[in-house]
Amino acid sequence: MSGGGPAPSSASVSVSVVVPVKDEAGNVAPLAREIAAALKDEPHEILFVDDGSTDGTGAALAALKAEIPGLRVLRHSRNLGQSRGIRSGVQAARGDIIVTLDGDGQNDPADIPKLLSGLRADPEAVMVSGVRVRRQDSASRRLASRLGNRFRSAMLGDGATDTGCGLKAFRRSAFLELPYFDHIHRFLIALVLRDGWTVSYVPVNHRPRLTGTSKYTNFGRLLVSVHDLLGVRWLQRRHRGRTEIQEL
Repeated sequence: MSGGGPAPSSASVSVSVVVPVKDEAGNVAPLAREIAAALKDEPHEILFVDDGSTDGTGAALAALKAEIPGLRVLRHSRNLGQSRGIRSGVQAARGDIIVTLDGDGQNDPADIPKLLSGLRADPEAVMVSGVRVRRQDSASRRLASRLGNRFRSAMLGDGATDTGCGLKAFRRSAFLELPYFDHIHRFLIALVLRDGWTVSYVPVNHRPRLTGTSKYTNFGRLLVSVHDLLGVRWLQRRHRGRTEIQEL
């Protein structure tokens, strides 16, 4: 699927949950059930985007479709990364509000209603981002994240303390207006603020990974982040702001 045009409309869907996954066969079933339970009173759909998994993730998800009617499964023919997975899911989504969370089970779906309430309570906000409390990562990863957030905040001035939290709720239309590039998911807050929109924050739970392994290393994140930071800084400086357009 390509392009950023309108998704097929569906009056019965108000929220689309997008979950990019790569080799998470042991996590997808419990996570999908938790998402469905958290949104049982909300018209919703759940889109898992299988980013070229080789461990049976796609089969595990396909087996769940009979159990969870709102589940949709998209699959990349090859591994393209987390940002492309999010973008593919948002493009295919039918809801006006998108919720993203990581596929490793460390984000708690029980926090989703809290993000939705925050987004709906503020008409000026287009994004509510989770801030993880009592993180369940290793000490080295927490330290790397803390240092990385400080460096990024100094460079971009976004004021965010936890841009790495995958749990976010935002308006689909706003996301599709952002410039797309690989690893954009790490800079969504800065780019939303660049366009003059408002971002709010809520504390969220963080859980230990139960199965599988992380797809990132601290060193790998650092190498990618330095290049991307310079690119995002360039985008900030070249942006002249949003404007209303009228036809006369």
